[in-house]
Amino acid sequence: MEPLKITHPVKLKDLPTKVVDQQAKDKLKKVRKKLAKIQETMYAHGQYSVLICLQGMDTAGKDSLIRQVFKSFNTQGINVHSFKQPSDLELKHDFLWRHYLALPERGKFAVFNRTHYENVLVTRVHPQYILGENIPKIKSLDQIDDDFYHERMKSINQFEHHLVNNGTIVLKFFLNLSKAEQKNRLLRRINLQDKNWKFSVGDLKERRLWDQYMFCYEDLLNRTSTVEAPWYAIPADDKDTCRLLVADAILSVLEQYTDIKEPELDAETKAQLQTYKESLQNE
Repeated sequence: MEPLKITHPVKLKDLPTKVVDQQAKDKLKKVRKKLAKIQETMYAHGQYSVLICLQGMDTAGKDSLIRQVFKSFNTQGINVHSFKQPSDLELKHDFLWRHYLALPERGKFAVFNRTHYENVLVTRVHPQYILGENIPKIKSLDQIDDDFYHERMKSINQFEHHLVNNGTIVLKFFLNLSKAEQKNRLLRRINLQDKNWKFSVGDLKERRLWDQYMFCYEDLLNRTSTVEAPWYAIPADDKDTCRLLVADAILSVLEQYTDIKEPELDAETKAQLQTYKESLQNE
């Protein structure tokens, strides 16, 4: 079951939100092991890094996906970053600054749970947030138009191009949740006492802006899915299948990097291994 890579202009209404694989849990266990092995090799190889970007509406399942897909990873080789409302310090820098700080070093993975794309999503639905960035040429909401966001998307494309050119493998996943399923998940948070802590009144406020968010997602998918940093639109209504599709996509891409191999010992050390072994055994 191939996830949908965005390779041409799409309409969100035409993309599936639900695909079900009854064996998804068992299949994910096998994929997880393969990913963990690749992670180990990448860490030793030390030349590539991997940036996984996750975007989706509230309740799309980003947190649980991270737990399940990367469960077998060595925690020393992966970092997860969740970008919230910018701090006062972050607002004193350009909109990509805080994302640069969280990028993975060579040999490691980073998962962005919500990403630099929040700067052309949330701020596009709520353009008043842009005024808080104190951009010299932006004095009023009238100046924050489609061209403004399209320029930001160009900057994001350049940012990702730079990352790829310097050895970062960039994979971006839009968890495509239906509005009906979001309703079910929000009700579940209200009805189940142990899930109450997840509920926020803000989720309901943002839900009322669903159509605006879908417009923004469609626009950014079409403008920022590139050959070197593609978007995948993942049906998210079934969580188990969604996780499998993301894991499969990551594995498929990483397996193409046949140059990622564990480093060999230098010839001198390799030639003396038997001597070292005997020395230890004779202690």
